[in-house]
Amino acid sequence: MFTPAITATGVYVPPHTITNDELVVAFNAYADRVNAENAEAIAAGTLEAIPHSSSEFILKASGIESRYVMDKEGVLDPARMYPRLRQRSDDEPGIMAEMGVAACKTALGKAGRSGDEVDLVICAASNMERAYPAIAVEIQKLIGARGFAFDMNVACSSATFGIQAAADMIRAGSVRRALVVNPEITSGHLEWRDRDCHFIFGDVATATLIERREDAAHGFEIRSIRCATEFSNNIRNNNGFLRRNRPDGMADRRDMQFMQEGRKVFKEVLPMVSAHILHHLGDDGIDAGALKRLWLHQANKTMNDFIGRKVLGRDPEGNEQPNILQEFANTSSAGSIIAFDRFSDDLAPGDLGLICSFGAGYSVGSVIVERF
Repeated sequence: MFTPAITATGVYVPPHTITNDELVVAFNAYADRVNAENAEAIAAGTLEAIPHSSSEFILKASGIESRYVMDKEGVLDPARMYPRLRQRSDDEPGIMAEMGVAACKTALGKAGRSGDEVDLVICAASNMERAYPAIAVEIQKLIGARGFAFDMNVACSSATFGIQAAADMIRAGSVRRALVVNPEITSGHLEWRDRDCHFIFGDVATATLIERREDAAHGFEIRSIRCATEFSNNIRNNNGFLRRNRPDGMADRRDMQFMQEGRKVFKEVLPMVSAHILHHLGDDGIDAGALKRLWLHQANKTMNDFIGRKVLGRDPEGNEQPNILQEFANTSSAGSIIAFDRFSDDLAPGDLGLICSFGAGYSVGSVIVERF
């Protein structure tokens, strides 16, 4: 049996930023156009007017101030309100692979490794741009990795579930070195025309390099991992390859984009995640007070603040529970890895931390790590 360790992470940041103010201007222009087109129905009371959004509303609801996207023009076009991504030929790298490769190269560079030293690539993300061939196999080819690769989808928990799969294979000796890649084009499945959620997501890609500890001079030993799922429809996206086979399959249906019952999610997910983390720590004989850092899923500041207080038994101090969503927004599976990448270098050998992601499923994954 071998000991798995996280030895490097990489983050690819898209080229465009959308601030809350920019987003609000576009959304309100869209709302005004739709309300004007339906003025008679709104006056008759048979249709509700779309209310305006505001930067103050967005910040209060989420803690988000901006987000990165692969395309800005399409999102901010009031007549369109979704990204305009170039159609690529089958002979070109896909957009997810391109993003993932950039993150992989950063992680490999930090660790002083090359692609041909990687035995396993897992592409773990909330949505894949195609059913097959696997995005992971494309990334494997583009970085020159050996061994094998596969895709997995556990929505916002995909990164931690991917780390579990890779760490288990390293522990068993079936692979020596693995990359868990999270290319998230969340702008593609967000409904930008829905005031309640139009501000939530941003695009990014992350990569986590996992090796045998004895092969690395420094990094974070993976002490243990705990994953759990419980079925719920409160966060969902009903799009899929069977869509065209159904009677109204190609209609512009709201449920084909990101949907959530926000109040139910808050009520059900927060106690689930807090209890999951505390049970994980307890089973490993670790007091929560021994944790130097909590790298949580970056969905909502209020949620993270609640979980931090519940786990630590007090308000987190300083960078104990860092948030990056004010800059990146919710990046689905990549959020906790961005937080880890940005806020882990200052930890000393022997310091303990916990990476946690949670979301649709419901799903939750937690990884206890120790700096060496």
